[in-house]
Amino acid sequence: MQVMERDLTQKDFDGKYIDPWCNHTAVIDERSIDPAITRFGGNVMYKSILSIALLATAAACTPAAEDTAEQTAVTATETGNFADLGGEPTGPIHTAAIGDTLALSGYDAVSYFEGEGGPVEGSEDFTVSYQGYDYRFASQENAEAFVADPAKYAPQYGGYCAWAIGANDALAPGNPEVYKIVDGKLYLNFSEDVSALWHEDIPGFIENGDVNYPTHSPDEHFTS
Repeated sequence: MQVMERDLTQKDFDGKYIDPWCNHTAVIDERSIDPAITRFGGNVMYKSILSIALLATAAACTPAAEDTAEQTAVTATETGNFADLGGEPTGPIHTAAIGDTLALSGYDAVSYFEGEGGPVEGSEDFTVSYQGYDYRFASQENAEAFVADPAKYAPQYGGYCAWAIGANDALAPGNPEVYKIVDGKLYLNFSEDVSALWHEDIPGFIENGDVNYPTHSPDEHFTS
């Protein structure tokens, strides 16, 4: 490891030493140093005292670490979840019952996009809270992928039936095993029969659904 040394000879106009790493003046004046140091300790001890002062100065002027775009996930220590991404939903999110927070019926949202075996159920051990709802994942790797880009993996229309919202501007449960990925986005439908209707005009139903869904309040919930 390369060790960088400070130049202990640089002074300001008041005779005080300047830390060249951060251009900050060290609180030490050579006139306050006991002359005996130069007689019995020599230049080595003299520089040692200056070094101690400069180290303290460096600690004071070191910039604090800043948050980066990659630090979007907040560890949810209070809830015990894998992560809590925060945020608010822009529309209703389908859950089994009013007041529930488990989204996508507990299925792993990332598993729809990865692997060849189709979607799998997630584990409570890898729960990520997003916009106030809980998404479960089968592995830490999948949970981390969701944390990095939740909008990429979360189902469209909050997991409600894509045909119902596109054709009738209505909310109907989405079946997590009746799905299709279109242009990198996950859509669910109520049943295979309903999915067949949706397949008759997928672009048209998506266009309508994208307009209809935001008009529904996040507080709405499907009721039979």
